[in-house]
Amino acid sequence: MAFTLSDEQEAPFWRRKIDRAMPFFIGSALIVAMMALLYFASMASRYQSDALQQQQRSYEVAAVARRLDSLIAKAESSLARYVISMDKDIGRQYQDQWAKAGKELATLRRETRHDPVQQPLIQQLGQAYHQRGATLSEIALRTTYDQKSASLGKFYEASRADSLTRINALLEQVIRTENDRLRRYNRNVAIAGNSVQQMDNTYRMVGIILIMMILLLIWFARTIIHERRQEQRIIDDEYFRALKLEAAVADRTTELQLAYAKLQRETEERARAEQSLRQAQKMEAVGQLTGGIAHDFNNMLAIVVGGLELAKLRAKGQDEVIRHINNAMEGANRATALTRRLLAFARAEPNLPAVLDPDDLIRDMKELLDRSIGDQIKVQLDLSAGDWTIHADQHQLENALLNLAVNGRDAMEGRGLLLLRTRQERLRAGEIEKCPAGEYVCLSVTDDGCGMTPEVLERAFDPFFTTKALGKGTGLGLSQIFGFVGQAGGGIRILSKPAMGTEVQLYLPRHRSRATAERKSTYTAVSKAVLPPQFSPPARDDTLPPAKEPSASSVYPPRAGRHILLVEDDPRVLAQTRSALIELGYQVVSCDHPAKAEALLRDNSNIEIILSDVLMPDMSGPEMVAALPSEYRGIPVVFATGYAGDVTDNSMFAGHSILRKPYTLKALEQKLIEALAASAPSL
Repeated sequence: MAFTLSDEQEAPFWRRKIDRAMPFFIGSALIVAMMALLYFASMASRYQSDALQQQQRSYEVAAVARRLDSLIAKAESSLARYVISMDKDIGRQYQDQWAKAGKELATLRRETRHDPVQQPLIQQLGQAYHQRGATLSEIALRTTYDQKSASLGKFYEASRADSLTRINALLEQVIRTENDRLRRYNRNVAIAGNSVQQMDNTYRMVGIILIMMILLLIWFARTIIHERRQEQRIIDDEYFRALKLEAAVADRTTELQLAYAKLQRETEERARAEQSLRQAQKMEAVGQLTGGIAHDFNNMLAIVVGGLELAKLRAKGQDEVIRHINNAMEGANRATALTRRLLAFARAEPNLPAVLDPDDLIRDMKELLDRSIGDQIKVQLDLSAGDWTIHADQHQLENALLNLAVNGRDAMEGRGLLLLRTRQERLRAGEIEKCPAGEYVCLSVTDDGCGMTPEVLERAFDPFFTTKALGKGTGLGLSQIFGFVGQAGGGIRILSKPAMGTEVQLYLPRHRSRATAERKSTYTAVSKAVLPPQFSPPARDDTLPPAKEPSASSVYPPRAGRHILLVEDDPRVLAQTRSALIELGYQVVSCDHPAKAEALLRDNSNIEIILSDVLMPDMSGPEMVAALPSEYRGIPVVFATGYAGDVTDNSMFAGHSILRKPYTLKALEQKLIEALAASAPSL
């Protein structure tokens, strides 16, 4: 007869309860039985262990008592031989044996310190031992002083003294007591062993019973499970038939929810992507606009700086005029520094690496740092790079150090200690970012300011991320430093904790070359100006006037009429540059469009050098040079530009000099001399 749901419902209540409770009762009984067995086994084992320990202690006490008895007898014998022979070696043997007997007595006292029966005997034994020791010591002393007769008499009396008899009696009593205990302990050990053996037998019996109960439990559980399966099968059939429609609706609802969530995620991702694209396009547009403005502004500054220099050369003896010219030159220098900031933001600053001595570079920056961060911050130098040099863009490295110094000033709120350090480091592969293993120069800037939280530290290199107040920072400083260090083949690390200060470490590869490191500072003139709270990256050396301006004939010797082709599309810059070149003694052939350069070279075969702008209509300066016929490829070229971009990655600039606008007469002359000297073998 098939089992139905109605049969289950009609089953007696007590039977259903018993069926459900039976496994619990059986399991509980097994657990209780196991716990009882474990308890009795533990008690039997503990009883056996205690009996064995007591037995072992009695053995040790008896053994120590026998050793003490033996040592006292040996000491007495040695003293007798010493009195007869008066041999000092035998006397020392007596002393050693008596001292060992004292140690054994101390051991015996320690072993029986908790024994109320033996402790009084040991105390009496100690008194008898000390009394006997005093008597024997007197005999030994008389023997030492050659009083043999007296010593023999004393020894004879001592051999019949009560102290010796008392010592022997006490030792015998101690040993007899421990022997009595040993017999009792041996019985206890035997009883405990029998108990353990009985527990082992019980374990085996219980094991057999447990196996039988487990088999019975398995059979009983299998029967219950079979019945439950029959019941559950009927219940499941009814249940799933009832929920079939509901499950289908739930599945469809889940699909719709997943589709909606996916659509929502895609919408959010698309919105974020569009926002990122708009931000990137905005920054690209701002960068292009900034770079273009800086380029045009540099052209105007080139005219201003060149005109001021020429005017100053012609204003000899006119102190008032020279003073006004110097003031105007200072303003031009500050404007130049502003364009450098704009070009750095637009990523249009060229990377011009040179061999640098880091210690000299930081030492030369000390005055500028003092001026830039205020009198209430102490600047301390710890320069240990030694003779190690680096190969990096001096301008960008100095800007990075100055930027870090200003960040430290802001973190210290204008008061504290700023430490600049250099040191030699040998890094393992991957120890600092992706730096390969090798030798590095570490340049670090440390402040004792507010420090950074882990959250801020994690985003420190993110572009446009700043913790400064609105208008106090752009969030580009550390990002530009990160890019510069990576471009130089190094790495950067920040160590900071809140309220513990910050240390920024720049790791730049050591440069091995015979070339002499450049020791000039690009901050000579800027350091004379008072910088605003938000520092402006200073200009390069080739944009700043020298501290003193001697006459043109003494600083800029004539070039003996050397011919130069000047290519510049801006007529004002062309005129100013032409005047500067004439002032330097060159014969100038002017060209206002790059397309005319080839014809002018054919008409003027004596041209020895070309000075060209970079950004011009129709074609750039590098494109113009690349398009020249092969017979003109040996002519040295100097590119003058205020927007050179990253020239290190442009192969068209390879082998040519770069002159940054605005430039001084001295910088122009130096670049031309370098270009002519470099091409001398091929001319």
